[in-house]
Amino acid sequence: MATRGKIYRANAAKVDRNKKYTLEEALSILETFQNRKFDEAVEVAMRLGVDPKQSDQMVRGATVLPHGLGKPVRVVAIVRGEAEKQARDAGADHVGADDIMEKIEKGWLDFDRVLTTPETLKELTKLAKILGPKGLMPNKKTGTVTSEIGKAVKEQKLGKVEYKVEKAGIVHALIGKKSFGSAKLKDNFLTLFDHILKQKPATSKGVYIRKVALSPCMGPSLILDHSSLESLASKAL
Repeated sequence: MATRGKIYRANAAKVDRNKKYTLEEALSILETFQNRKFDEAVEVAMRLGVDPKQSDQMVRGATVLPHGLGKPVRVVAIVRGEAEKQARDAGADHVGADDIMEKIEKGWLDFDRVLTTPETLKELTKLAKILGPKGLMPNKKTGTVTSEIGKAVKEQKLGKVEYKVEKAGIVHALIGKKSFGSAKLKDNFLTLFDHILKQKPATSKGVYIRKVALSPCMGPSLILDHSSLESLASKAL
């Protein structure tokens, strides 16, 4: 713990907590942070001008990042019929229906994503209490319930990031690993930022993006000057 504290303090000393950084400045500083014994994930936190208690202001979605997330994604496809072949051909790690649902009911959770088709979704309701709390329950908004199961498997394998606004109106999402470097992290960030911008609920009034912060998973946050991010995202994509 002492070592972690020392690294955190050294990195925090490079951050002006009263300053709002451009995306490029923040990523440049992030590159100078001391490395840990593992490749840290880089996270974005966005405070949105929405009320998550209102169902029509829920912001949730998923998008494929151009450079992925830097880690293998274990995909389970709970499907039947022709969708089984599509899932296998696309590279799903586990494909099946009753057999997989039975394993999950017995406690098996050795995977990162669950995909299914609209036809099979009803059968998964019995798994909701197991998958839901883990954030693994398939959902149409995140593309994990789809008739195009082959395409969905490939997207997940490429690095599809899911996000959902929390009770405090904040979205947390990963954009890759520290080792990616500034250019790749910038591409991933702008793709995610643009996608969240387009999810603004029609009932959300006033400022939509309230605050944006970038940080390694065990490091200090850098507050971004988000006023310039919208035009930056539109130019880059």
